[in-house]
Amino acid sequence: MKRYGSVIRVRPEKLEEYKALHRAVWPGVLAKITECNIRNYSIYYKDGYLFSYFEYVGEDYAADMASMAADPETQRWWAVCGPCQEPLETRSEGEWWAEMEEVFHVD
Repeated sequence: MKRYGSVIRVRPEKLEEYKALHRAVWPGVLAKITECNIRNYSIYYKDGYLFSYFEYVGEDYAADMASMAADPETQRWWAVCGPCQEPLETRSEGEWWAEMEEVFHVD
């Protein structure tokens, strides 16, 4: 299992819309997340930023993320959520949410 944290800005005028979307995530999107070996997925908000955390339990992260990206319902979900978000300028090439470095963990 590998832990992932990432960050993105949320557009202030879209915060309530973003929260409403996530109170009713589409069942097919949730199923795809599980199918792609993501567990314990959370998104937090603070001062204009969204922080996501999840645990990956699969064997091939790149293949699972490609499968998720190719899923038509997930693509529609991203199209709805995308306008609510503003990626960080410091993200790596190809990232939407900027991956964060884990600097501490304790069980």
